[in-house]
Amino acid sequence: MEEELLELLRARDSRGADVLLLHYGPLMRYIISPILADPRDREECLSEVVLRVWERSDQFDPQRGSWNAWLTALTRNTALNRARHNRRFPAGAEVDELTPSPAPTPEEALLRQERAEEVRRAVSALSKGEQALFYRKYYYLQSTAQIAAELGLSPRAVEGRLYRLRAHLRKALGGDGHG
Repeated sequence: MEEELLELLRARDSRGADVLLLHYGPLMRYIISPILADPRDREECLSEVVLRVWERSDQFDPQRGSWNAWLTALTRNTALNRARHNRRFPAGAEVDELTPSPAPTPEEALLRQERAEEVRRAVSALSKGEQALFYRKYYYLQSTAQIAAELGLSPRAVEGRLYRLRAHLRKALGGDGHG
């Protein structure tokens, strides 16, 4: 299925977008849903993801990861960018040339990158179940209720696991382990 889809996309055959939405639309909507509350934003984001997949399908490299991982990351990042944009520029807000840039300075960007690498290392040391829980909550931004329902746990049990997970990560990252 993946190879056929990629052939269509890379050949710029319009059926590629239809096949993408048919087979991967539910996954993309599942990823977008917890990030964007407004249904119109969700649909616009889905259209934007399809366009990005269409434009960047030649950048997919199976040596670097699976199709699902590539599509999931692209979908998530597109939704997060839209959410950030919506927070920065609410509908009807005006921006002038005196508004400071929200972009980080090079030093801030380097510190964020280093910290992100520390977090990646700490998360990779977790068990597979703990990693899945971490990614559901903090990468895919799923609600505690959604995670609980899908894992067959109570929301309180999920909150307890998340609390212990955060404490473990805080300790691994040099924090005090409290809170």
